[in-house]
Amino acid sequence: MDFSEDPVDTWPLLSWVSSSVMVFGGLLPYIPQYQEIKRTSNAEGFSTWVCFVLLVANILRIFFWFGKFFELPLLLQSLLMIITMLAMLHLCCAVQTVNRVSTKYRAFTDFKLVDFWEWSRFEDYLQFCLSLTVLGALLTYSLLDVPIFVEALGLVALLTEAMLGLPQLLQNLRNKSTRGMSVKMVVLWTAGDCFKTLYFIIKATPAQFWLCGTLQICLDVLILLQVWYYNPQTHIKFG
Repeated sequence: MDFSEDPVDTWPLLSWVSSSVMVFGGLLPYIPQYQEIKRTSNAEGFSTWVCFVLLVANILRIFFWFGKFFELPLLLQSLLMIITMLAMLHLCCAVQTVNRVSTKYRAFTDFKLVDFWEWSRFEDYLQFCLSLTVLGALLTYSLLDVPIFVEALGLVALLTEAMLGLPQLLQNLRNKSTRGMSVKMVVLWTAGDCFKTLYFIIKATPAQFWLCGTLQICLDVLILLQVWYYNPQTHIKFG
């Protein structure tokens, strides 16, 4: 057997399945979390900064694609992830509007750093995404022929995505609990990150991809350790 051949490319069915998993697999972890928020009408256990990280990372990754073409499934994944994160934010805003005690109104157009990503309406998050997209488009169009800009753009995009688990990790630390966070979401994060990191290595994508994938796996494991630490029943079971 020739091990120099890419097994994903050698078998068309395997290639199609792996590409489909890459496109749609990243969305699956958010289904149980969406259902949990919908069921409890409470979004306190979920960090909306996860949405911020993924929106920024995937918007930048799309611009990176124009400068350095990579696998099309990864581009499609970015588009679907943006839609998914907007859906999560829409639900969180709806739930927070119903449960809101404070009457303070926070808007993106106020440009107050203290209120950043704590806005009152879903439309404010859309305005932020639109502003980032316009700014990114202008910079990419102007500097597309500058190799160091393209490489830096890819690195920033992927490092941002690699920090995906950090907001949830910090949220759990602040709450001293993982209540309200879907453990299924984190388990699916871990499985997905392991799969895509292997996919990156096999498909010989730019090094930024698999290095950042490895960092994501490490954060996933830390969050799963929090689940064990903050759950007394787990201590009894394993301790």
